[in-house]
Amino acid sequence: MINEEMEHGSFEIENRIRNLMWTVSGDYDLDTKPDIASFYKSKYISIYDAIKQGAFSRFFDKDAFALYLLQKVYLGAEEQPLVQIGQLCVEAACHKKIEKERPGVPDIRRKAFEAILDHDFDKMTGTYTGRLKMAYLSEALTGKLAADKNIREKFLQLQNLEQAKDTETLIGTADRLYNQMVDPAFEKRVGDLQRVRAVSMEELSGFDWNDFLAEEAAEDSYRRMQGQLADAMSTFSEKDPSEKERDQKGKTTVVGLDDEAISKMNSYIELNYGRTYLTPLEAERINRKNCIGAHADCSLYFTDGILAGMVRVNAQSEYARRTKEVNLRFYQQNARVAKQNIQILTDVLHRALMARNERETFVAEYGRILPDRLWNIGRTQNRKLFLRETKRYNTDFVVEVLIDGSGSQRSRQSQIALQAYIISEALTNIHIPHRVMSFCTFWDYTVMRRFREYEEGAEANRRIFEFYGSSNNRDGLAVRAAAAGLLQRAEENRILIVLSDGRPNDIVVNRPNSRNPRAYFGDYGTKDTAMEVRHLRNAGVSVLGVFTGEEQDLLAERRIFGKDFAYIRSIENFSNVVGRYLKKQLED
Repeated sequence: MINEEMEHGSFEIENRIRNLMWTVSGDYDLDTKPDIASFYKSKYISIYDAIKQGAFSRFFDKDAFALYLLQKVYLGAEEQPLVQIGQLCVEAACHKKIEKERPGVPDIRRKAFEAILDHDFDKMTGTYTGRLKMAYLSEALTGKLAADKNIREKFLQLQNLEQAKDTETLIGTADRLYNQMVDPAFEKRVGDLQRVRAVSMEELSGFDWNDFLAEEAAEDSYRRMQGQLADAMSTFSEKDPSEKERDQKGKTTVVGLDDEAISKMNSYIELNYGRTYLTPLEAERINRKNCIGAHADCSLYFTDGILAGMVRVNAQSEYARRTKEVNLRFYQQNARVAKQNIQILTDVLHRALMARNERETFVAEYGRILPDRLWNIGRTQNRKLFLRETKRYNTDFVVEVLIDGSGSQRSRQSQIALQAYIISEALTNIHIPHRVMSFCTFWDYTVMRRFREYEEGAEANRRIFEFYGSSNNRDGLAVRAAAAGLLQRAEENRILIVLSDGRPNDIVVNRPNSRNPRAYFGDYGTKDTAMEVRHLRNAGVSVLGVFTGEEQDLLAERRIFGKDFAYIRSIENFSNVVGRYLKKQLED
C-alpha cells in the first residue's frame, strides 16, 4: 500500500511538473522526463527545472544542442563535465528571458539555488566545473562573485549568454568552456568545433550508446541518448555517479534471442572486442571446463582487445582509441602521485622479499650444538639442543590482476586503469611474474581482455591504459576463468587481485532450451562470486578485492571477499593500502 501511495504521489508530481513546462514553452507536444528525485530535495528545484526546460524549448533548439553534446561525447569528450557545462549555458541563456514574462520566476530561482547549495555543496567543490557552478549560484544569490581569476573568466563567458539569441551561440560557448576547463588538448587531438559538428548521423547510429543510457535500447540508441542529454540540460541539481550507475544497471533484463541472432553473436563479439588469441580447440576446452553450473550456456572469449585484434575500423575501435588517450592524459595529469605510489609499493614489496631472504635461526633437534642447553640431557625430555639456520627464497610468487570492465566502471575508468598500472609497475620492478586482465559480459559472452602476460616486461604495462568499461559483468565466471591460468603456474604462492565495484550484474540471454535462465545479479550474483573466491582460497590462492565502487556497495564487496578487501578512497593512499595486504602475503 505504501509503495502504491508513493508511486501515485510521484505520478502526481510528474504531471504537475510536466504541465508547468508545457505552459512555459507553449508546446503541448513537448515530450520530456521530469526529474522527480530533485522534488524530494526541494520542490523549488523541480519547479525551476520545469520552467527552464520550457524556456529552453521555447527560445532555443534543444535537439540541436543535444546533438552537439552527442557528437562531442562520440569524439571522446567526458560526458559528466560536458553535461554540467551545458546546463550552466542553458541556465545563463534562459533565465533573463523568462523572468521578463513571469515576475514570480526570480523568487523560485533563488529558492532553488539555495536548496542546491544546501544539498550539493560538497559535490560541487570536488571539480573545476562544479566550482564554476557554485560561483554562479552564489553570485545569483548575493550579487557578489567570490572566485579566483580563472573562475571569473569562465563566469563572464556564461554571463554573456544572457544576450544569446540562437543555439549556435550556446554551442560555441559550451565547446569553448569544455576545452578550456576539462580537456585543453581536445582541439589539438581531435579537432575544433567544426570537426565535432561534422560527425554524421551514420557514425552516431553505428555506435553502441547503451552503456550511457539509463535504460537499455534495442534500437535507435543514439536517438534515446540525444533525448536523455536534452532532458539533462534543465536539471540543475547534482546527481551522484552512483545514482547514474544504478539507473544504468538497476534493471536486469532477460533477453530472448532467435537462432539467427545467436549465429551472429560470435562475429559481433569479434568485431567489437577484437579477435581471440585462442585456437577453436583451446576455446572449446576452456569453455567446457568453466561454463558449468550457474554459468551453463555461457561462453568465455579471450582477446587482446579491439586495438590489437581489430577486424576493421568501426565506432567501437574509435571509442577504444579515444579512451586510451583519455586514460593516458589522466595518468600524465597525475604523474607525480602515480610515480610516488609506484615507488612506495615497490619499496614495501622489496623490503618484504628481502626479509624472506634473511637467514632465520631457531632451536631444533639437530643442527649446531648449543652448549648452554646441554644441561637438559638426562634431566628433561627436551631434545631441542641445537641451533638451525634456514633461508626462504623470494622467487616463488605469481600474481593475477583482474579488473571489472563493465559499464558501471565507465565513470571512473581512468582511475581504475591507473590503479592497475601502479600495481603492475611495482610487481615488474621486483620481478614478480603477473598477468593483467579485465572482464565484461555481452549477451552470453564473458569477454576476458588480456593486457599483459605473466613473463612480459615493463613495456607491456602501458597497454593497461587501453582499459574501458562496457556492458555487464558476470564476476563469478570471470574469477573462475582467471584463476584457471593462475592455478596452472608452477609457483608455490599464488595471489589474485580483483578490482571491482562489488556488484555482479548480467543481462541473461534466454537461448532456446536454456539450462540456466536465472537472472545473474543481486544476492544470487554476489553469492556465486563469493563461492568462487572461497574455492580459490581453499585451493591455496590468496585473494584480495580492491573496491572501486560506491560506499553503499561496500556490504556486497565484504560478502564476496571477507576481510581481505581494500577500500581506496583516494589515489594518494592507494599504495599504502594495497601494500599492507601484499606485504602480509609475501611475509607469511
